[in-house]
Amino acid sequence: MKHTSIDTIDLINIFKITDPDGRGNLSVIEKDFLPYTIKRVYYLYDVPSDSFRGGHAHIEQQEFLIALSGSFDVTIDNGKDKKKITLNKPNKGLLIPTGIWRELENFSSGAICLVLSSGEFMEEDYIREYSEFLKGF
Repeated sequence: MKHTSIDTIDLINIFKITDPDGRGNLSVIEKDFLPYTIKRVYYLYDVPSDSFRGGHAHIEQQEFLIALSGSFDVTIDNGKDKKKITLNKPNKGLLIPTGIWRELENFSSGAICLVLSSGEFMEEDYIREYSEFLKGF
């Protein structure tokens, strides 16, 4: 694995349409928004505030995370540097490329994390042990 600079990983604005009559907003993700075809969609919810999710990296898969409701922190790690990013707006998302360790924590009450993934679930694509992740560099 090569080191992906975490300095290039940051929130991405999702197009937002604001209703002029004050009836709310609409955000759209269409086919060319992400650098991959979406092959799996899943979401995390009812995560206790003192729990964490993630704790893995992917060999091939990329993922785009969106806080549809509430907030949570995502710590990304390239094996050399770490960076914490707070997701708290449904019109901003975080694109996590391959080879990046991620941990999600500090979920607010009612937080929902939507994940748009470039691949279907394949256990062999996961690196679940941090020590194994570090050996790839």
